Amino acid sequence: MKIFIASDHAAFNEKQLLVEYLKGKYEVVDLGTDSLESTHYPEWAVKLVKKVKSEDSVGILLCGSGIGVSMTANRFSGIRAALCRDSEDAKMGRLHNNANVLCLAGRRTSIDEIKKIADVFLTTPFEGGRHAARVDLFNDLGE
Repeated sequence: MKIFIASDHAAFNEKQLLVEYLKGKYEVVDLGTDSLESTHYPEWAVKLVKKVKSEDSVGILLCGSGIGVSMTANRFSGIRAALCRDSEDAKMGRLHNNANVLCLAGRRTSIDEIKKIADVFLTTPFEGGRHAARVDLFNDLGE
């Protein structure tokens, strides 16, 4: 499975640690940022979303709170970005909402919890059924 990952400066360190953790399990494509220098989270979210859409893949976005990247990503049709604060959020985001972008809070979530959340998100399948009809109601809204 190919996973795209990106962050702003506020979650740069967490992104780097997560990339290293996931590399042994998945094909990980790090889209940036590449330093702690201040940057704008929407730029990274848009870059990742375009890759996820064009390659029908999944992505992980990080910023300080996770809120900014999730708001940006969810502006695009076909993107179902879930801000997950724990493993249960990740499980339900995939199981019931078929989330294809995981959003994480680098400044609010420990790296150990980030790893757990990512593991659950990346291994939980979409349940489909009645949930597919619900996802279809919003999947093509937006840009």
